[in-house]
Amino acid sequence: MKRLLPLSVFLAALSLMAGFLLSRMSFVGRIGISLFYKEYTFMKTWWKGTLVIFMVLFLLMLLQDAIDRKLVKKRANSYHLLALTAAAVGMYFTYRDFQYYYMHRWLKEKFHLGGYLFWIGWIGISLFFLFGKQEKPSANENLPAETSDKLQDQQKASKSY
Repeated sequence: MKRLLPLSVFLAALSLMAGFLLSRMSFVGRIGISLFYKEYTFMKTWWKGTLVIFMVLFLLMLLQDAIDRKLVKKRANSYHLLALTAAAVGMYFTYRDFQYYYMHRWLKEKFHLGGYLFWIGWIGISLFFLFGKQEKPSANENLPAETSDKLQDQQKASKSY
């Protein structure tokens, strides 16, 4: 878990910036969210947006960490590459949506940048696990408890001779 601390700090800072930028939407965007898109009212308050973005990015980080710990490096890298591709595609479609959907263009550039920062966070998570060192499980971790105890007893007996 110690190796995830720098990534967690990075995600917290990125979430803070994204939440702040999402809350800086245009006046027309605020009216639209208040009247028509009530499920997005959390974006109007910077700390609520920050909290939601951080929770989602943190869950993605924990999921990719579990994949990285449980699978061999080659298989884990294929999942991280898949997640990286999904994040890049999500960022592209967010860009297209903000550029070509008339209502979303009214939200202005600060809001758009906040949306892009979410995808940059997920890309950062994927790159962290893709190029980082994988934690090696201990030799006895995958064995049942009885087998592990017997193996340790045998190792102690062989060392005493």
